[in-house]
Amino acid sequence: MEKDAMDKAGWLRNARHCLSPNHGERPLDTPISLLVIHNISLPPGEYGGPDIEDFFCNRLDWQKHPFYQEIQGLKVSAHCLIRRDGELVQFVPLLLRAWHAGQSCHEGRGECNDFSIGIELEGCDHEPYEPRQYQTLITLTQQLMALFPAITAERIVGHEHIAPQRKTDPGPSFDWNHYLNALSPLITLPGDTTPETGNH
Repeated sequence: MEKDAMDKAGWLRNARHCLSPNHGERPLDTPISLLVIHNISLPPGEYGGPDIEDFFCNRLDWQKHPFYQEIQGLKVSAHCLIRRDGELVQFVPLLLRAWHAGQSCHEGRGECNDFSIGIELEGCDHEPYEPRQYQTLITLTQQLMALFPAITAERIVGHEHIAPQRKTDPGPSFDWNHYLNALSPLITLPGDTTPETGNH
């Protein structure tokens, strides 16, 4: 069952764990109610190396690539990363606050990190994501919706939706219809045969 997918500390049992120091406590009495989809590739457009994990764990060699001068010193994290081959890597326990959204706002409420879970897809805005990534993301989303019922279809967004002046991810290459339609057993309203797709 999906509710057995997480241990008491907030670690997913089906993920590889790689603890990031970039996290904190969530505010008291703040339900987890938002799922934010991101993308990342380091170096940009290159896949498969260790640099994303090194970046989230504050051990990236800033001299390794010219682009890294632009992000030098940043301390960020996400709860999970889905690699191109579908591997799920977790950096921050779900019950804690990851540093993924930055300055952000959803439905008039700022500080989205306080009440959200951040999932990174290894990829770029304009390059198709892999079928295995969608498979992992769909399974993970089903688990999260079971664990945190306040996460509904309307509360699954891209980084671009909560920080539109700053961010563009997961971008036009992300197939929202495919993703949300695959969740339809969870998000179809009673008596409605059309999956609820939210405002994307």
